[in-house]
Amino acid sequence: MRICPRISVCTVLVIVCGCCLSIPHLLAAEGKVMKYARFQVGKTIAYGVIEGDKITQIEGDLFGTWKKTATTHDLKSVRLLVPTQPTQVIAMAGNYKSHIKNSPVPEKFLIPQAFFKSPSCLVPDGADVIIPPGTKEVHYEAELVIVIGKLAKNVPEGKALDYVFGVTCGNDISARDWQKSDVQWWRAKGSDTFGPCGPVIVSGVNYDDLQVQMRLNGKVVQDQSSKDLIHGVAKTVSFLSQHITLHPGDLIYSGTPADTAAIKPGDLMEVDIAGVGVLKNKVAAAK
Repeated sequence: MRICPRISVCTVLVIVCGCCLSIPHLLAAEGKVMKYARFQVGKTIAYGVIEGDKITQIEGDLFGTWKKTATTHDLKSVRLLVPTQPTQVIAMAGNYKSHIKNSPVPEKFLIPQAFFKSPSCLVPDGADVIIPPGTKEVHYEAELVIVIGKLAKNVPEGKALDYVFGVTCGNDISARDWQKSDVQWWRAKGSDTFGPCGPVIVSGVNYDDLQVQMRLNGKVVQDQSSKDLIHGVAKTVSFLSQHITLHPGDLIYSGTPADTAAIKPGDLMEVDIAGVGVLKNKVAAAK
């Protein structure tokens, strides 16, 4: 394909199999690793492309067509925000055999089991997770988070990865006592600050073979590959899209591996996903 030198490569649309794809999506499809972030400088909030220790602001729609601007910042000089502003935050329950600890897998988990977290629970890298009054057992849950890239409804599994923009790190904070006692998980999983997410979105990596690790105060307490998910990224996206419409920027927490444990004020949690990044959040008590 020949591109006019006067046109920014990021603004060109390529016709592939009758579909219109933006260059960023094409690069991801070809396996080129790209990193994106939503950030704030002063009063300006924008998306940017990360290259080394710099972030270049973009204009346009990150999930559609966009181009780089001439505005570049040192990463250290910007505040990284929650990577998207989703309409929905969905999370998977019992998506690792090591977490549900049953063999064979119980029949109900042979179907992807999802629940909703409130978008208001999301907090970025560096923000505190606040333990609210009334709960006595709050746990960490390191998770790979899927970022939806375009409107998805009734998507076949074989095409589901075309609807994934990338992945990021997440921590599905869970109040276990509320989770056990309440009829619904709305506060156990969706209380304010119970959804750390970020710091960046990465595309072009193998989403189904990424090592997911949780460190609590420097000690590794969870460590397993996303290849061990009962329902991988494509299956999860496809299944969910049969029942609800997924929108660009929506987030899907894919499930946590193995054991989890209680956290307390003063603890430092680090979700480290190989090739994606490290999400760091401290724990604090409610004031």
